[in-house]
Amino acid sequence: MASSSRLSPPKVPMELHAKNREKLLKSLRRHLTETSRPLHGFVFLQGGEEKTRYCTDHIELFRQESYFAYLFGVKEPGFYGAIDIATGKSILFAPRLPADYAVWLGEIKPLSCFQQQYMVSMVYYTDEIVGVLHELSNVSEKPLLFLLHGLNTDSNNFSKPAEFQGIEKFEKDLTTLHPILTECRVLKSDMELALIQFANDISSEAHVEVMRKTRVGMEEYQLESIFLHHTYMYGGCRHCSYTCICATGENRSCPHSLCLSQTEVHNNVLSQVYLKNFAYVFPTGANSLDVSLYSAVLHYGHAAAPNDKTLQDGDMALFDMGAEYHFYGSDITCSFPVNGKFTSDQSLIYNVVLDAHNAVISAMKPGVSWVDMHKLAEKVILESLKNGCIIVGNVDDMMIERLGAVFMPHGLGHFLGIDTHDPGGYLKGLEKLKVPGLKALRTIRELQEGMVITVEPGCYFIDALLAPAMESSNTAKFFEREAISRFKGFGGVRIESDVHVTAGGCQNMTKCPRQISEIEAVMAGSPWPLN
Repeated sequence: MASSSRLSPPKVPMELHAKNREKLLKSLRRHLTETSRPLHGFVFLQGGEEKTRYCTDHIELFRQESYFAYLFGVKEPGFYGAIDIATGKSILFAPRLPADYAVWLGEIKPLSCFQQQYMVSMVYYTDEIVGVLHELSNVSEKPLLFLLHGLNTDSNNFSKPAEFQGIEKFEKDLTTLHPILTECRVLKSDMELALIQFANDISSEAHVEVMRKTRVGMEEYQLESIFLHHTYMYGGCRHCSYTCICATGENRSCPHSLCLSQTEVHNNVLSQVYLKNFAYVFPTGANSLDVSLYSAVLHYGHAAAPNDKTLQDGDMALFDMGAEYHFYGSDITCSFPVNGKFTSDQSLIYNVVLDAHNAVISAMKPGVSWVDMHKLAEKVILESLKNGCIIVGNVDDMMIERLGAVFMPHGLGHFLGIDTHDPGGYLKGLEKLKVPGLKALRTIRELQEGMVITVEPGCYFIDALLAPAMESSNTAKFFEREAISRFKGFGGVRIESDVHVTAGGCQNMTKCPRQISEIEAVMAGSPWPLN
């Protein structure tokens, strides 16, 4: 079969995870020394478990728990892992499989196989955890386990500390490990960057393939399937970083709209699926909010809106899709007209967003505040909309009134790594901002060399946000109402790239067509990159 890709899956060095363990050990020992605590005990993590579909025996596709993947690189379920703080030795504990496993599921590997494959010091069975750790401990009392427990500020969920039979025979520390290990994940090593780059390369290539094959009359899910096929067929990416978002046009069908009460939105009851990152403004006296779920909303593509709309001539597409390779992900958004040719209005809004995207990347470097980058994106968007005669007035006054959040209600970007929304956005003592737009930021930190962060400005025309802003005495004066009405049903544009912060600035790891001329050429059949 002739390959339609220039890429092939790279070999993954297990040294990557050994280096991650060394990094953690160095940071943890430093912390213990600074707090006058002894250098003994074990970092102890529990890997992920396979899950069945509800009450059935159908086993869902397994993906390793992220912190465990970071330290050990183990792809199988049911493992535990430990690091001896005193000696630095690493220990894996594998599940003891029943004999009939070999009949139904394949070879039962010896422990020596896992030791060699994952480059750890020793491997035992999970039913040996208590005896092994007591034997390795140099203390007469109960050995100390540093367990993973802490808040993920993106999901507001807590990581689950390890559990096993006999854990009562150990002392437990539930507070020390999580912030230190999370901070280790923030700054990427060269080996981690290589995997993120490959995930970007194969995903960028797949986005180009989707552009080439997009035709009026297709279904959104067909374009999702092209992306999934390409990244798996040529990149070996069995997993995506997140559920693909393939949104086109306006919301034309009632089943894909939500009517939410103020209580539901304020309680964020649907934030994991529908409403993540939005800064909602309720019309005066309103008790509910109607939300359209196509390209004007971030997280389309879930079970209630499953990429199932037919592409119409004149629609804009917003495709947010990223592949994952050996746990490390990508997160890329491309926006383009489904018929391959931008109209003047589509060009206007697209370039509004592209200008913001490029301005942020040009300004990124170590020491720069991410809050300032978000404000820069807002300001460029507002200036461009003013130049396009969509809004009027003084842009600085607009910034004071937070008008940017009406057109870009989500945060500018997020850390990326083993998770799409990689942790570490809020160090201890940092609190989320309270104002529209800025309160949706997933981090307010200053950039550091080694961070990988998405840059994803957008411009959306969301009635639920525009209507109250156009009625407000503080912001009504900024709107050119006739121009705004022209964009009713337009949806939105988002452009997202994954960016590595370097010593002298940054590097865009995403390699998709971005200029309008590039997109139209690729959709007309030109090769990419363009000659």
